[in-house]
Amino acid sequence: MLDERAGQAAASLLEPLSAEQRARLIKAMREVDRLLTAAEVTIEPVDPDHEHARYCRNAYYAEICRRFEQGFDPDAGIPAEGDRCARRPVCCSWSTCVGCRSAAARCGSPPGEPAHFRRMWVDDSARGLGIGRRLLVELESRAAAHGCDTVALETNRALTEAIAMYRSAGYVEVEPFNDEVHAHRWFTKRLGTRPSAASRS
Repeated sequence: MLDERAGQAAASLLEPLSAEQRARLIKAMREVDRLLTAAEVTIEPVDPDHEHARYCRNAYYAEICRRFEQGFDPDAGIPAEGDRCARRPVCCSWSTCVGCRSAAARCGSPPGEPAHFRRMWVDDSARGLGIGRRLLVELESRAAAHGCDTVALETNRALTEAIAMYRSAGYVEVEPFNDEVHAHRWFTKRLGTRPSAASRS
């Protein structure tokens, strides 16, 4: 009965609106819903063997295997799992939750060396909410807290949205610094520097 009354009240409010106005209202309500969802997102460290981390890792592999020209073989590239990266002294594994698992990233480096960010991914359902940038900022903050003054990362040319985000966040493209077989672009950033006007454009 309450649902029926609520539906009738909503219908009475919408009745004076034209079809175009109703469409605009629905679009605005969807935007409000997405912004409220973004406000509820939390970023926290999790163990790389946690079910959320495994979910993100498997979904990440499946997506980039579809998007990379030559597919993706995790055994062919530089490892970023288990004891070889995720449990090194300066390292974080992250899972960002929007209803369910939606984003993950890893960073690792021995003390005194640049922090190396790897496996950064946001699920399709959570894209456009600014989660990727928040995740990147959080990782940079953690790296700085561990004494790192530089961040390094590499990416595939197919990930154009990631490349655009790195550049707008102040990352500078450099010569290859490793032999990652799936990478075409390498970037570094001095922590504490702000992106230039050119990198934001």
